Amino acid sequence: MARKLSLACVWILAILCYVIPYWVLDDTNAWYGSFLFWTLTGVLVIVFNLIATRGFTEQDQ
Repeated sequence: MARKLSLACVWILAILCYVIPYWVLDDTNAWYGSFLFWTLTGVLVIVFNLIATRGFTEQDQ
């Protein structure tokens, strides 16, 4: 269940990576708005991928 939820969160974050910078932050003339969002989202994607793949080695044994 945690694997499916974390992978769903990764997909939602991937969609938000297009929606937030190009629609919500569209009027922001500085580059750091999108950069900060993409940096934080990248960290969250890494965390969710770790959660999703945590049990792979346990299932192989």
